[in-house]
Amino acid sequence: MKKSKYFLGCLLLFLAMLPFTGCEPKTDDGAYTDPITLYEKIGGKWILSGITQVDETAKAMNISPSEMNLTDQFDFTTFAIDLTVDTGNQPTSYQVSGTAPELFPNQGYWNLDTSFSYANATPPTINLYSDAGKTNLIAQLSITSIPGATKGMVIKLTRSSEGVPFVSYVYTLTTAN
Repeated sequence: MKKSKYFLGCLLLFLAMLPFTGCEPKTDDGAYTDPITLYEKIGGKWILSGITQVDETAKAMNISPSEMNLTDQFDFTTFAIDLTVDTGNQPTSYQVSGTAPELFPNQGYWNLDTSFSYANATPPTINLYSDAGKTNLIAQLSITSIPGATKGMVIKLTRSSEGVPFVSYVYTLTTAN
């Protein structure tokens, strides 16, 4: 009798829990979509909203001033860069326009050192090339702020001697669209 009551109690408990353990239908998320790459975020025309020159030596030695705003000097306000991508969001060429002083070549080809952001927060790098085969590297720009929630991007061009940086140019850009 005790076994039958125990069995009946277990059966009732099982039946009471049955509505809460219903089968879950397979979720259809639609067709496969490629992940969003940095090329999709960075490709396009960018116009300058500000440029700062950083004296890396003074900054390292904690000497002030270590930064100078160049935005209203040397006609930097006309600087724009177009990072062209093809229909598959793969990088093709770049073109700099405006009358700002030439800190890196005004045209060529580009790519990134990675298609996605690094997990350790290392800034991705825009590699600039003089040839379509992308074998002759002419400059590198670090992306210190990636467009996402905001439409702005910050890139940094660093000059160094024997591996020691001495000056950087920090470009604050907004989309031209």
